[in-house]
Amino acid sequence: MSAYSPEWLSLREPADAAARAPQLLEPLRDYLTDDDEVVIRDLGCGTGSLGRWLAARLPGTQHWILHDHDTDLLAHAVAGLPRTTLDGSPVDVVTEQRDVTALRAADLDGTSLVTASALLDLLTKDEVTALAGAIVEAGCAALLMLSVVGRVELAPDDPLDDEITAAFNAHQRRITGGRRLLGPAALDVAATAFGRLGATVLRADSAWRLGPDQAELQGRWLEGWVGAAVEQVPDLLPAADVYLQRRLEMAAAGELYAVIDHGDLLVLPPSLEVAA
Repeated sequence: MSAYSPEWLSLREPADAAARAPQLLEPLRDYLTDDDEVVIRDLGCGTGSLGRWLAARLPGTQHWILHDHDTDLLAHAVAGLPRTTLDGSPVDVVTEQRDVTALRAADLDGTSLVTASALLDLLTKDEVTALAGAIVEAGCAALLMLSVVGRVELAPDDPLDDEITAAFNAHQRRITGGRRLLGPAALDVAATAFGRLGATVLRADSAWRLGPDQAELQGRWLEGWVGAAVEQVPDLLPAADVYLQRRLEMAAAGELYAVIDHGDLLVLPPSLEVAA
């Protein structure tokens, strides 16, 4: 199952929703209070899971601009976004098929809020720095959610857990297409970039917590996690195959618990002061 397929994104959506940090919403609502219409740009929107989670949690009329390179995912996202907000105001949606790494301040003119989910770790340091500069220069807020931070806890534990985790994290930081991805460093790099520009940065944990009732998601995640580790460190074979089979059997039997750590950022323009 592709990491960007509608099937995978649908399977992970409940875990994403449960993980997102709700404590970041109150300062965000306070910031958006004076906007007659909230204009939200969702970068790399996928099937729109962040929009489905957020639109109904914010008041006021909302205009969503969904960005993705995949037209099929954009169609899913438009169809699934709520049509009313927290206070019953309307939501309208448009799409833009474009490279989100090329966005600059002028492209964000009139935007109230930039959002993204599971995106920062797929970018390079230069791309994250440029995005931070564009957002701060445009004077809008940003809610950047579910960035991987490189920590995984499995129970019961296994002697290979740490080695698989290290190899996966190295894969997340790999060079692809001439680009060095940030992987688990993305959240720190983004927070530093926004902070240097004078923005207010609030951070919160947003871990997946997968129990026995989420065996299908556990299994799909394990396959992708171990697969990426082996791709990065082929010498892990055949031990990783045995490990994966053992873990999949535990998931199917309802014996596995997994915590996959992520982090969320809320960024508010430099002129604002918000209590952490």
